[in-house]
Amino acid sequence: MTDVKAEPTASGRGAQLAHTGLRHGWTTGACATAATTAAYTALLTGDFPDPVTITLPKGQTPAFALAAEELRDEGRTAMAAIVKDAGDDPDVTHGALIRVTVRVLPPGSGVVFRAGPGVGTVTRPGLPLAVGEPAVNPVPRQMMRDHVAEVAARHGGAGDVEIEVSVDHGEEIARSTWNPRLGILGGISILGTTGIVVPYSCSAWIDSIRRGVDVARAAGRTHVAGCTGSTSEKVAVAVHGLPEDALLDMGDFAGAVLKYVRRHPVDRLTVAGGFAKLSKLAAGHLDLHSARSQVDKGFLAELARRGGADAELAAAVAAANTGLEALTLCAARGVPLGDLVAATARDEALAVLRGAPVAVDVICIDRAGTIVGRAESRGPAGR
Repeated sequence: MTDVKAEPTASGRGAQLAHTGLRHGWTTGACATAATTAAYTALLTGDFPDPVTITLPKGQTPAFALAAEELRDEGRTAMAAIVKDAGDDPDVTHGALIRVTVRVLPPGSGVVFRAGPGVGTVTRPGLPLAVGEPAVNPVPRQMMRDHVAEVAARHGGAGDVEIEVSVDHGEEIARSTWNPRLGILGGISILGTTGIVVPYSCSAWIDSIRRGVDVARAAGRTHVAGCTGSTSEKVAVAVHGLPEDALLDMGDFAGAVLKYVRRHPVDRLTVAGGFAKLSKLAAGHLDLHSARSQVDKGFLAELARRGGADAELAAAVAAANTGLEALTLCAARGVPLGDLVAATARDEALAVLRGAPVAVDVICIDRAGTIVGRAESRGPAGR
């Protein structure tokens, strides 16, 4: 029978990161590893360890309380479940119930992974998993294999098991992730390289950007677009006719896109976004979040001067309340501030690309989605 328990947690819940005061959390991969360890232990001993302790890749040893457990099929199948605690990170999988069902396989079968309900299946090339494989990433797979081997050695098992990972409501959660665009269908991915979620590190978003580039390249796309939001994405599609798998949800992480494309080039990159955000890129900022970079009106005033603004207009731009106000002031006087920001942002992007064989164009929009600045495609050394 199933034993559903109250208040599932991991030991250390509420622990704070010294430099931020924020609680860290645990990845889906760490939760799945803990559930695997508990379920396989129960298969070999008849008892579920609760809490169950695992060893993370960097040596930490958190303990996780079980939310549910079940032995069935005359002791040949066990299920254990853990609620993911993402700490203080705004993670869409926070609170998700990660279930792992472990089944005994014939000798010599090794460890086989299956996608249960709520875990996606890979349908496109370019990811670190083959098409048709469950979306359980390589590091979590290795963590689970290692813990199966440890449990087998401790309790006299053979280590030949099927591990089925499922996530309650995972298909619904996945709609808030990149998975559908990456061709991972049916649910979320089981992720994590360290096992620990660092609040506001945005590592999952940056990893999704990288996987987006990989999928686009594997599909033969030679032109991709990094967009700051859904409105700029629609504009990039309208202008260039790009398919969905060529679109990168860049958000505020311009640097993540540029640095990964530098190492994994495509022929052409379009950067599309709001005027204010792209003015930050033009000023040399690679993180466009308002908490980490600000619109520099003095910089905009200098650009306006280069575009023909007189001293009075330049002073008005420098004193503007917002980037949009600066843009409006310049438009009224015939100074193409939007185009100047786009061109400067393009040149900054090319500088980050460091001569990689990638041509860059930039599209700046206002909040309504109207194009207010463009810089045509230019590659290394002005090509």
